[in-house]
Amino acid sequence: MKKVKVFEKVQNVVVEKLGIEPEKVTPIANFTRDLGADSLDTLELIVALEETFNIEISNQATTKLVTVQQTIDYISQQLELNVELAN
Repeated sequence: MKKVKVFEKVQNVVVEKLGIEPEKVTPIANFTRDLGADSLDTLELIVALEETFNIEISNQATTKLVTVQQTIDYISQQLELNVELAN
């Protein structure tokens, strides 16, 4: 899946879960500082992203995913791994 598609899906999840405008969800946006997510919001985002992309995001990874771009990169990497493992 191309990163543009991953971004679109991440953006949709963030907009839905945080109730914010899509324009605010940019690659450089920080979930807490720029988008106003608290710890519960972050947990809900992780669960929604896991369901949306059918992946598992480790607890260790969640502490490192602070921007939208970091999340896109992580999800893209997980999706590539899943494809490689399936072949």
